[in-house]
Amino acid sequence: MPVLFECTYRGRRHVGLELPADGEPLRLRPLGGRDLRTLVVDAGGDPAALAAALADLPGEVTVPAEDREAVRMRPPLLPDHTGDAMVSGFMQTHNVKVEADTPAQPNWFVKGLGDTLKLPGEDLRAPAGSVALCEEAEIVLVHVTDGNGELHYAGYTFGNDLTDIGRFRRHRGHLSYAKLCDAAVAPWLFLDAPPRHVTGRVTIEREGAEGAAWEGEFTTGTKALHYGLDSMMSELFSYDTLRTPGRVHYVYIGADRSSFHGGHEMADGDRVTLEFTSHGVTLANTVRCPSPTAPEPAAREGS
Repeated sequence: MPVLFECTYRGRRHVGLELPADGEPLRLRPLGGRDLRTLVVDAGGDPAALAAALADLPGEVTVPAEDREAVRMRPPLLPDHTGDAMVSGFMQTHNVKVEADTPAQPNWFVKGLGDTLKLPGEDLRAPAGSVALCEEAEIVLVHVTDGNGELHYAGYTFGNDLTDIGRFRRHRGHLSYAKLCDAAVAPWLFLDAPPRHVTGRVTIEREGAEGAAWEGEFTTGTKALHYGLDSMMSELFSYDTLRTPGRVHYVYIGADRSSFHGGHEMADGDRVTLEFTSHGVTLANTVRCPSPTAPEPAAREGS
């Protein structure tokens, strides 16, 4: 299965077509000013055609293992202008979360624009005073909108949809606020249909403490969904307001149970590691959630 990644090396934009192994050289091809979004559109939503077009780019470069620190990864297909990317997702899509009042179409939310996406190793920011945070290990679908407003599927990756589940539990109408946290995303884009079965493990370490504060396993994939994925996506992208030409969509399609359901209370400084073991992908990020700042006392008259 081809795996696309985009990076900057020695001041130039490059792409790779494999999931890099630790400690091994990287094989890259310079983009030479080409826009990956255009290549996706030209491939007509066919991942195999996209992989073939990228493999034909001239001038392969091999980065030695000892020089890999000079390579800076990017979220897959992220535009230079992050306002041209939208990060959103669906909630309570998995069979394990089905309840008596589960709607016919899952709730959809917006997390933010492209700057919401954080790579492994970067901090995940949550609003000050969040009620109860949790990780959500998810598949992320990536689509590119062409000049006519048509969506083209590029592939999938994996992410962590950090969520203030406490705020949502306290007030069901506050889903939109609960989701306004950063989202982790892997730099690897799998050029294939969304996977049916994904398994992995969560490890949460507390700042200043030894050992794991919480550990647990998760299962996701289209087989775990209560809803049909095609129906979810076609309904979502039937709205013209989302079909802005040139926009890249990152859609998180829902998660299994989280550390919150296991009784863990996440705190500022917790390091969350998601191992998508079935696909060889690991995301590790530190959660940053500052304490609310007390308001300054009002100035008295004449002071």
